[in-house]
Amino acid sequence: MSPNRKTALVAGICYLLTFVSIPTIALYGTVHAAHFNGPATPVLIGGVLEIIVALAGMGTAIALYPVLKKQHEGLALGFVASRTLEAATIFAGVAFLLTAVSLRQTGMLVVLYDRMFLIGQSLIPAINAVLLGSLLFQSRLVPRVLPMLGFVGATLLIISWAATLFGLIGRVSPVAGIMALPIAAWEFSLGLYLVIKGFKNINYEKNINPSA
Repeated sequence: MSPNRKTALVAGICYLLTFVSIPTIALYGTVHAAHFNGPATPVLIGGVLEIIVALAGMGTAIALYPVLKKQHEGLALGFVASRTLEAATIFAGVAFLLTAVSLRQTGMLVVLYDRMFLIGQSLIPAINAVLLGSLLFQSRLVPRVLPMLGFVGATLLIISWAATLFGLIGRVSPVAGIMALPIAAWEFSLGLYLVIKGFKNINYEKNINPSA
């Protein structure tokens, strides 16, 4: 297996791992109650799943960096920084929830988690999609339809984020869920493509400047 194929495989697996937190929608149901008195286990499991997502998110950026920096080092570093910031907000949010479970109190800590989620898992993924999508679109390392899907998803996610921020829709609502589907489809499709196919063009050093 070539180094490029290994890089694509690792990045693809990390992208697919970022979907393990989907069950937290149900697992965190009780902790949002006015008086939390449910079992701690579901919240603890959800916290572990989110930690896996944070680590996998950083893994995608670290795995792709050696390839992406040959396209545009500044954007590649920006993607690493954006992914790291996203992971940091996830870690902080999990810490708030675990503290709420330990104290058997909700209120402020859960509100802080929701706000962290609004920034870390609603806004920053859109920034990730723009940064990574731009690099992949220019370099043609994957079919251009994939980064185009990322651009559409980023636009809808930012609109959803703004609507949630100003109280026009709920963070967990049918509208927010529908508007988040394209960005989820982008990341899942990219992960599958990298695992199954790898990079489309092996000579990625010359993708942007063929005369180099």
